[in-house]
Amino acid sequence: MSHRLLAVHAHPDDESSKGAATYAHYVHEGAQVLVVSCTGGERGDVQNPHLGAAARAMAERDIAGLRRREMAEAREAIGFDHVWLGFEDSGLPEEGEALPPNCFALIPLEYSAEPLVKIIREFRPQVMVTYDEAGGYPHPDHVRTHALSMFAMDAAADASRYPDAGPAWQIQKVYYDRIFNGPRANAMYEAIKEREPDSPVLEELEGVRSWMRKRPDLATTHVEVAAYFDRRDDALRAHASQVAPDSSFFFWPNEFQREVWPWEDYQLAKSLVPTEVPETDLFAGIDKDEELA
Repeated sequence: MSHRLLAVHAHPDDESSKGAATYAHYVHEGAQVLVVSCTGGERGDVQNPHLGAAARAMAERDIAGLRRREMAEAREAIGFDHVWLGFEDSGLPEEGEALPPNCFALIPLEYSAEPLVKIIREFRPQVMVTYDEAGGYPHPDHVRTHALSMFAMDAAADASRYPDAGPAWQIQKVYYDRIFNGPRANAMYEAIKEREPDSPVLEELEGVRSWMRKRPDLATTHVEVAAYFDRRDDALRAHASQVAPDSSFFFWPNEFQREVWPWEDYQLAKSLVPTEVPETDLFAGIDKDEELA
């Protein structure tokens, strides 16, 4: 049995900004990687002021269709498999504003979990990557993605739940995305300051560092994926409605990133196999040739 990685994300483009190089790395190593998008990003806005006229016109009449097209290009850039869970984007309401009816964040978990349980039981991943309890940032769909992922993981392992969704399957390890973390921001800042003390990027990074100081460093697992930064960027650029060419994702050359911080980082949230942290591999402790019960 090959290594199998399931990555559960809220919207199309999340998979490219939060783990694309990791997915490319494992695909290259022969693992099967399946990305689940819980929503279609229907309530997203165009974030790229440089978006071409044709794409902008499509966004105005069919943003969901445009984002599906972008997702197909990102999938092609990385090589993962992909499934739409089929729920409707909740948007990002202003404080005090109600969520739209029937959106992903409002669907009771016992209903929204069933299609993900079926995916887990059919794909049979040993490892799942998702977001923490806060969603990585407080978007209702990201918070719900965490809750759904953990609920579905437990349900998929219990044969008495959702019996029509296939034979029970137990995921062995769960990780939270920690790619945006303080040590990485600090390392990039110090390296740029040493080489280009007048770089305008320093002000942007100082803001990131300030924000990161309020968050503990919870990363336990550092996967070296520098060889796949270019492909990650190709996937990011595929989501052209959401990622501008002058975005902070592209502030510094990949050669520089490979030298300073060649990893993507994760937090081991649950493991049913013996492993020691820090890790360098999401599959540490898992024998890919052993059929798991």
